[in-house]
Amino acid sequence: MVVRFQGGANAGHTIEIGKEVFALHLLPSGILRPNIVSVIGNGVVLDPEALESEIAMVQKSGRSVDNLKISDRANIVMRYHRALDGAEEKRRGAKGVGTTGRGIGPCYSDKVARYGIRTCDLLDKQVLQEKLDLIYPLKERQLAALEEPPLPSKKEIMEELLHFGERVSKYICDTSLLVNQAVKGGKKVMFEGAQGTMLDIDHGTYPYVTSSSCVTGGICTGAGIGPSSIHEVFGVMKAYTTRVGAGPFPTELENETGELLLKKGGEYGATTGRARRCGWLDLVIVRYAARVNGISALAVTKLDVLNGMKVIKIATAYEIDGRLEENFPASLSKLAHVKPIYEELDGWADWEGSEKKDIAKKGYDSLPRCMKEYLNFVSRNVGVPIKIVSIGKERNETIDLRNRGKGGPPLY
Repeated sequence: MVVRFQGGANAGHTIEIGKEVFALHLLPSGILRPNIVSVIGNGVVLDPEALESEIAMVQKSGRSVDNLKISDRANIVMRYHRALDGAEEKRRGAKGVGTTGRGIGPCYSDKVARYGIRTCDLLDKQVLQEKLDLIYPLKERQLAALEEPPLPSKKEIMEELLHFGERVSKYICDTSLLVNQAVKGGKKVMFEGAQGTMLDIDHGTYPYVTSSSCVTGGICTGAGIGPSSIHEVFGVMKAYTTRVGAGPFPTELENETGELLLKKGGEYGATTGRARRCGWLDLVIVRYAARVNGISALAVTKLDVLNGMKVIKIATAYEIDGRLEENFPASLSKLAHVKPIYEELDGWADWEGSEKKDIAKKGYDSLPRCMKEYLNFVSRNVGVPIKIVSIGKERNETIDLRNRGKGGPPLY
């Protein structure tokens, strides 16, 4: 079972299976496998158009979506949410937070304000009508105040929602019950988030964050399970640091090296196509993420993007107003004056594509010495073992260290 527990169609996961490429925004990654139950949890905000588009894409590939389950408590992203998202971001001007304009923030706002429409409401015409009678006039006034075009009629929105509800009714259920049954039954359950730690509404670089809880604690509320059900937490990190949209980025490289990471790493958002900002690896952030998530193992990806560099830098601390700081600060004014403290490590040579597969097949010991030193440095400074290493985007270019035993990276 793979369970999406937060976010919406504002983030994308690109999955390659052979020559097939899938950009998923709402559907869990397990949807592409026939024997996996794919769950959209109650913490996700569901965009009807995006969901139906993805379902059609998966079905067009010859795969079934019969194993899809949608929480009856998930909130629906409405047309007015998307309109408000764009209007509010426009009003912020130069201080915009870089939203995707998909209506995610306004939908979560309505959820908290108790104006949300949930998937279970789509199956009850009377309840849906009562909610729209209350909410629709409010949204009309909001959009008029922001000088935005008027909404479609309330009747039209009502009909759209009821038809969508009919089409997806067979997937809607109490997913919390399903997930807990799977956990108690000893099934393998993976919880899948949509954004990184620094975009978390509480622990990220506020206000340049998303509108949900991206950290491990969000699994419990977003999937409806207890903390004791989570047995292992993998922190997936790149070998360098990236960020999409606005917000502080202490190690950002606005030079040729940053451009190289962008192009070589293919750093373009799966949802918006926006170029990601790139910089050296920031271990202040990684340590912070390890702490707030309770990370038990690291998966380091895109190591091959650093191939061919003579010197590689890693930020281990910050200098803020003349003081050394090893912990990530909450204050944006402090982050604006951050000077990263770097350690320099020797780089390693590049390799041919075929050589990469051979190295991955032989395992960790066959990696270049300086690459292993890089991994050792990361693991030692974060205090978390590295259990997966990716040196390419193909499935056979990933090295699994979970069964390696002693002699791997430090702390393993």
